[in-house]
Order: sequence, then C-alpha cells, then structure tokens
Amino acid sequence: MKNISRGNFKSFGIYLMGSTALAVTGTMTPALAQTVSATPAAQPEVAAPVETIQSITVVGTQRLESDTVRSYIRLRTGQPWTQVAADQALKDLYATELFADVAVRNNAGAVVIEVRENPVVNRIILEGNKRIKNDKIEPEIKLAPRQIYSRSKVRADVARIIELYKRQGRFAAVVEPKLVQLDQNRVDIVFEIIEGPKSKVQQINIIGNDKFSDGQLRGEMVTKQARFYRFFSSGTSYDPDRLAFDQQKLRQFYLTQGYADFRVVSAVAELTPDKQDFIITYVVEEGDRYKFGDVKVESQIRDFDSERLTTTLRMKKGDWYDAKMVEDTVESLSETAGLFGYAFADVNPDFQRDKETLTMGITFNVAESPRVFVERIDINGNTLTQDKVVRREFRLNEGDAFNSIQVKRTAERIKSLGYFQEDLEVEQAQGSAPDRIILTTNVEEKATGELSLSAGFSSIENFIFQGSIRQRNFRGLGQELRTNISYSSYSKSAEIGFTEPYLFDRSIAISGDIFRRDLNSFNFFNNQRNTTYKQATTGLQVRVGVPVNEFIYFQARYGLSQDDISLDENTFFSDPDGTGPLPRSCDPIVAGRFLCDAIGKRLTSSIGYTLLYDDRDNRIRPTRGQSFGISQDFAGLGGDVKYVKTRINADKFWKPFGNFVFGLSLEGGYIHPLEDRGLTSQGIDDVRLTDRFYLGEPQMRGFDIRGVGPRVQRVFFEGQVVNGVAVNAPLTDRNQIQDDAVGGRFYYLGRAELQIPLGSGARELGLRPSLFVDVGSVFDVTRPILQTVPQREVLANGTQGAPLYYFVDTDGKLQTSTTAINANGSTRVAALRFEERFLGDSWKPRLSVGFGVNWNSPFGPFRIDIARALLKQEGDDTKLFTFNVGTQF
Repeated sequence: MKNISRGNFKSFGIYLMGSTALAVTGTMTPALAQTVSATPAAQPEVAAPVETIQSITVVGTQRLESDTVRSYIRLRTGQPWTQVAADQALKDLYATELFADVAVRNNAGAVVIEVRENPVVNRIILEGNKRIKNDKIEPEIKLAPRQIYSRSKVRADVARIIELYKRQGRFAAVVEPKLVQLDQNRVDIVFEIIEGPKSKVQQINIIGNDKFSDGQLRGEMVTKQARFYRFFSSGTSYDPDRLAFDQQKLRQFYLTQGYADFRVVSAVAELTPDKQDFIITYVVEEGDRYKFGDVKVESQIRDFDSERLTTTLRMKKGDWYDAKMVEDTVESLSETAGLFGYAFADVNPDFQRDKETLTMGITFNVAESPRVFVERIDINGNTLTQDKVVRREFRLNEGDAFNSIQVKRTAERIKSLGYFQEDLEVEQAQGSAPDRIILTTNVEEKATGELSLSAGFSSIENFIFQGSIRQRNFRGLGQELRTNISYSSYSKSAEIGFTEPYLFDRSIAISGDIFRRDLNSFNFFNNQRNTTYKQATTGLQVRVGVPVNEFIYFQARYGLSQDDISLDENTFFSDPDGTGPLPRSCDPIVAGRFLCDAIGKRLTSSIGYTLLYDDRDNRIRPTRGQSFGISQDFAGLGGDVKYVKTRINADKFWKPFGNFVFGLSLEGGYIHPLEDRGLTSQGIDDVRLTDRFYLGEPQMRGFDIRGVGPRVQRVFFEGQVVNGVAVNAPLTDRNQIQDDAVGGRFYYLGRAELQIPLGSGARELGLRPSLFVDVGSVFDVTRPILQTVPQREVLANGTQGAPLYYFVDTDGKLQTSTTAINANGSTRVAALRFEERFLGDSWKPRLSVGFGVNWNSPFGPFRIDIARALLKQEGDDTKLFTFNVGTQF
C-alpha cells in the first residue's frame, strides 16, 4: 500500500468495498433452494491493516538540517500513519514560511518528506521612487538581506510602502514586487514603485451651515482646496489626520461665536472617478447661539477675593458666548494663583446652560489648595554643560515661594542659551509634602561648536568669502570663543573674541575683541565702480555688562583703534611721477577737498555705554515683545579724534492676526564734535568723513549703498552747437555723473514689516516672505566749497596750460581756443570740464515700499528685496532690486 500527501492537500489511497448480503423471505422452489444452498456463505468485512511509521526521511534541504525539519512536524517513528497526521505535517511545515513546496509520501511505513526551501534574500532594490527617498522607505521594509523570502512578508512590506505614500498624500501610488532569481537559491527583491501624482483636495463641500458662508468656514480649516495660487501650500493635499483636525477647528470656531450646541454630523472624503483627487463633504448642525449669563468667580483660597476677581473677568453678561475666552480665563486664573504661590490650584468652570433664554452662566470655582514652596530643583541630561550654567538661569531658588511667571521666564532664559532643545520645559511635580514642589528640567544638549565656510555673491560686495569658528559653550561653562575671517572686493576683516557671561559666578559679563578691518570706499562712474579711499583699521574693544533687572541690561566698553586712510597717489595726487619741483600732495581738483582732508593716520580712544530694555521672546526671530536701547560713545580719552556719538533704537513685535508677525523699529543717531579744527571756512566739517553716519542699502531698501543723504556730484560737460551758438551741455546720464556720499551728523530710520506665514511645505523649504516700508534720512554736514573746473590746453611737456574756450567756425563746427574774445569782439564761452554740486542735505524723509523673501536654500541663505522709492530728494541714488546669496560647504 502506498500513500502520498502533497502540498496541495490532494490525497490518494486504496479503499476496500465489503460484500452485500441479501435477505430473502417467502416460499422457495426446490431448484431455488438448491441454488441458494449451493451459494457460499457471506464472509465478514476485513478491516484495512494500520501501518506504523518505521522511518522519517527528509530530502531536498540545502541550508536546513534534517533534524530541524523533523522538529517542525508532529510525526514520530512508531506512531500509526494516518492521513490526518500527514495533512497536519504539511500545514506545520508551510507555517514556518521556510519552504516553497512540500510533499509527504508513505511507502509501507517509510515516510519521506520532500521539501524545496524558500530562497534567501540577496538584496532589496527600490525603483521609481523620486518623491520619497530610499532612507525614508527602507525603514518600512522588514525583509532584509540574508533573511528567508516569503510571500507574506513581501505583501506586508508592499502594504507598508503604500501606507507611507498615503501619508504623503499619494493615494494613487502602486508598488509591484518582482523577484530576480540568482544562483545558490538566492533572489533579489525589486519593488517597482509608480508614485503617481499627489492627491489634492479638489473641493470642500459644507452642508447645513446657515449662519456662516462656505468660504468663511473653509478659511478656518487647515485643509485647502487645490488652486493654482496655492502652489507653495501643503494644505491642499489630502490627509486623514488633517480631516479630523479640521473638524475640531470648525467646532472651535463655532464655539467662539456662541454656538455651544454645534456638532459635525459627518465628514466624508471621496476619491474622484480618476482616483487622483478627493472631494470632502461635511454635514454640520449649527444649533442656537448663546449669550453669557451670570459670570462669577468663587474662590476657596483665602488670598483671593471672589468679588474682586469677578470684576476683572473679560466676559460680561449679555456678551455672545465665547469658549476661547472661557479657556483663557481658566488659564489666567491658574497663572494668577501660581503667581501667589498656589502651584496646584484647580480652576473648574461650572456651566449653567439655559436653552429657553439661550444663555450660558459660568461659575469659575477655584478650589482650596496650600501655598507651595520650591523643595528641590533637578537638572537632568546635561553631560557637557555644567549644572551651574543651567541653574543660574532659574528665577527661583530652593526654598522660595512658587511663582508660575518666574517658572515660565526660567524656561525662556534656558532656551535662549541655545545649548538645548527648542521644546524645553520646566516640569512641576509634587514634593514630599502637599506644600512642596519639585522643579525638574530635562535637557537635551545640542552641538554648540560651529565651523562655517561660505562663499557667495552680493549686489553690494560682489564675491564674498567668509570663514568662522565659534564655540558658544566653551568647556561647558557657557563661555564663547570665536574667530572670523571675511574677504570681498569691498572689505576684508579678521577678528578674534572671547566672552565670559558670568565672571566669578556673578551676573557680570566681560568680553573682548581684537580686529583688523580693511575697507575700500568707492563711487560709480560710467557703470564702473571706482575706489576712492582705503581705510585700514586695527584695534580692540573690551566690554563689561551687568543686568539691572530681568529685562534691563547695562554695558560699558572701551575701544582703541588706529585708522589709516589713504588715496591712490597715481590717481589723486598732483605730480604723480614725482618729477615736479613741489612735493607730491593730494590734488583737490582730482580727488575733491573732502577726500584730501580725510587722508592720514589717526588714533581713536573711546569709552561708551549701552542701556537696553528687552523683553522679546526671541532675539533672532522675535514674534512678540519690545526693546529700547540708548548708547553713547565718547572719543577723546587720548588719541587724535574727539566726538560724542549717540544712538537710540526701539523695536516692537506682535501678531495682529493668525501667524502674521508685524514688526516696527525706529532708530536714530547724532554725532557731535568735541574739537574745532578751524576748517569750516574751507568747507571741511569738524566731524571727519569716516566718523559720520551713512544710509542706504542694506539698512534702507529701495536705495543704493550710501544712496541717501549729503553728497558731492561732479557733473561733466561737453560742448555743443545750439542754434549756431557754442554752449556747455551737462551730461545728464546718472552713470556719467561722479557721485561721492559725504554722510551727515544726524540720521533717523524707521521700518515697518509684516511677515507673511506660509504653509508647512513652504516653511520646510525655509521661505519667509514679508512686506515692508522703510523711511529715513541722514543730514547736517558743513557745506563743502564746490569747484568749477575748465578745460585746459595740454602743453608739449604734458602739463596743462591756459583755459580753453568754445567758438563756432565758419563751417558751423565747434572748436576750442585759448582766446576768450571772438573776432567781432564778443566773449566766447569757457569750455568746462566739470562742475561740483552739493545735494541731498535735507531732513525730509525718504520713503520706500517693497516685498522681500528670505530663503534658507539647499546651497545657502538667500535674500531678495524688490523695493521702490516713493519719496526721495535730488541726488539720492535709488535701486529697485537687491539680493544676497551664499553657499555653505
């Protein structure tokens, strides 16, 4: 007998049929009786013999041992063979997912198990994925090289990949797994991915809204309908989690408008027939609108006067009900309790809804609780930063009465250090007694060392290179060590500095810098940037600062610097080759008197101070708060320069609506000379050229660098014949006018800027657009003595001779001559080379408006501004488009 069971569970066997006995009744004839008597008697049915398993042999294995395969089944030698046991063995072997095919044969008790092992995964390959990179997909794939392949595992991995694409809003994504057979029973698994387009929200329908339009309600949702102007928004893609969040947003909106019974009956998202986009339909019930009824506070805390707190509540009886105002009131009362040391005060609003009068009465119950004191302050997670660096930022000490405002300020101060995670919090836990609290800060340290190399291009400085090394938490003590080198065609600098924020563990900050800065000042002529003077400054500065209170800071400083200002002698000096009888000197005709006065070496020794009030939430990108500062520097403590320079600045930031951030800033300054150089009669101001204020790009957008304020322009002339008469015609093209800004003693500058929030997709790209208005001016400088320089004949030795005059010859052509009188006795027109004009010295405001975008691009920071000057004065140099771009590597 031979039995075979295969993996498809078809069974083959031999079955015996028993004989059939007939029972006959009635009268029989003799012949029939004889026949019956001659028929053999029926034999009893014989049962099939039960076979015993004599041996179990495994064939077909490659990696597995035979004993391992036998351990997976329940068949054992000596057991009776049954078809049920054979089928169970097949199921057990397939359940291991180690085999592609299995057969069980029984040959007279010799059981043979024939297997074909599943292949081993050699590698896993992803093809077609562009929107989601390999490093995002690979964690979703549980199969790995050197694991045993199975179809169920592949199906599970395909499902996870598709789910990943759905979370990205790509519901049309298709994943097709394919096997590539290799030798030694190995396979490569290839996931061919067709990503498909991102599924957008084509339409949002709202049913049941009578009080508010569809547009108003859609505006409250995070999900937006896909439109061409929302190409930067990520809210147009379908997200089931966002769908649930939008239901909460709708409820919050209606609750703030007084509709306390509002509910979302259903929210359904349906795929369009092409399976590309979604249509979302909300069914809502608005309900009735409620007003506030009687609103009061009942406090069980003895320090709280219930009647007095009731008078401070924002909501009044008869006002429309607003759930957000209720939440804010609960938070405000909790903070007030915390301010008095009741850390665990429980504020519960008790609502009394009257559906007949449509009023909502509220009683804010402040439960009794003990006044709490700080038992202990724990700091965890700081491996590099020393405990004292974090502890000194706490506004509370152990043993102090608890104060929620101080706890909040502590968290802000620790975050402002920049050493730890952004979502840092000071946790509050019950202490050893009901009136004790433990403050715990769990920090996660970030890298504080910075090595930066950058290169880029600026519309101001052309090519830029900058390298810096900075450690903001040197030795874990909160100290800062920095060095910086920069190079461009406009300036070069090198600087090294150090800051100790807590000298001798006291609130005294001391810092110092040593620097060298080289500046090339320039003007533009014929679209060429021409260097005028070079300024090399070498110096140092030492600063000491102390906090006056939590928000007021005072800093004193001393600076010592050596300035060396020079001009190109071959360009701006008389007798450039040095062959003349007089020593070489600055030629005012070529350079201008103001530049000739600036050259030379000067030592500046100054002391100064800054008094600053600052309660902004973030010093780099503030969203709320204000600051006000005044600073003065007194030069003349030795050295060659004497002046008093005063600056005042103020900023304020707030969110007028949503996530829009509005910033308003004002600043101004004045420099007063402390010496009389006795040169004002010669048109030279007592404040030197390099010490004055200048205004323009980048401080004031819409104007070129130093494009605002007093300036000396050299207007060049050419001779022309007009109506037969020789005249001097000025060149009116701005590019042919030599323009030199000379600065002023006073300046003021105001900025108003609205930062526009974008969707999460644009935020991930680092885009931050803004609208701005800039207004300002720089003015008040001694009027320089202006020159009108004629053309002169050039002598044979190269020197200049007598001035030239224009005249018209008999052919009507323009000619020049050293003779000033025509043949008929009339006077000829002097041929002018250039004429200097003094412009822009006015306090009147210059105004520009524009649009700008900051972009933290993959190749570095990028800033673009488009601004138009609406108000300007004669001589101001405007500029419509400016940009700065760099790359980091």
